Amino acid sequence: MKKALICGISGQDGAYLAQLLLNQGYTVCGTSRDAQMSSFRNLVYLGIKDQVKLESMSLTDFRSVLQILTKIQPDEIYNLAGQTSVGLSFEQPVETLESIATGTLNLLEAIRFLGAQIKVYNAGSSECFGDTGNVAAVETTPFRPRSPYAVAKAAAFWEVANYREAYGLFACSGILFNHESPLRPQRFVTQKIIATACRIAQGSHEKLYLGNMSIQRDWGWAQEYVEAMYLILQQEQPDDYVIATGESTSLEDFVSAAFASVNLESRDHVVVDSSLFRPTDLAMGKGNPSKAKKQLGWEAKYKMQDVVKMMVKARLTRSV
Repeated sequence: MKKALICGISGQDGAYLAQLLLNQGYTVCGTSRDAQMSSFRNLVYLGIKDQVKLESMSLTDFRSVLQILTKIQPDEIYNLAGQTSVGLSFEQPVETLESIATGTLNLLEAIRFLGAQIKVYNAGSSECFGDTGNVAAVETTPFRPRSPYAVAKAAAFWEVANYREAYGLFACSGILFNHESPLRPQRFVTQKIIATACRIAQGSHEKLYLGNMSIQRDWGWAQEYVEAMYLILQQEQPDDYVIATGESTSLEDFVSAAFASVNLESRDHVVVDSSLFRPTDLAMGKGNPSKAKKQLGWEAKYKMQDVVKMMVKARLTRSV
């Protein structure tokens, strides 16, 4: 029976990945900065909290990482921890860099120090590419990060590549484009949109305040994207992969789809607020997942319209 350690198991991806690995017969351990105080509400929502062993670990503390790796002795590690919000990274750039770049380095160095045969997956981000225009990004597309979050993710990506090449670690990065689900917290704009549209449909008289609605993103379904994470670590050779749907749509179209799903017109309920514009933002985000399809056999089934409908349905049928 394989044993997996998921760093950042309390988040959207961590919870869905835990569910997937349990179904694959894994023993699953998860970490949070304070496992005693965290509610692990996503694990509770999926009904799997009691099946997961939970430990406290701080990725920014090398000794803490070393202790947990020695205690758990995992076969696979999925590094999904760190500050996850692009918007928040502009307000907390130091914490963002430390939690992502330093945290990833500590994890890689602990594996090297122990000399353990551990496969490690690192959560990369499409934000690293910056603006690619109308060209869909592939694994070799140059990075041009435009936020503290993207800078941190780019640093972590190259750390993983360096440890793979210099020290022979089985270390991989999945460069994931936007992926959503009912488990997204409301500080993410997609969940903010879905939640507000549903409240208005149920009688609320509020308005939905948004920033730049012309931006385009490649939106997928989180449960499919964690399958790609798992497949990346099942390959014979470690490598990096772009994970995306291959289709991009505007935030305005996402909003329209959300309101249409509850039989409303978005233009009657949305207000553009210039204070919500980011200091720098990406006009277009689009990925080319052809390598993942060819080598992993992975392909996204759900696109933006499907994602919106599933999120709205979940919101209306069960409070998350």
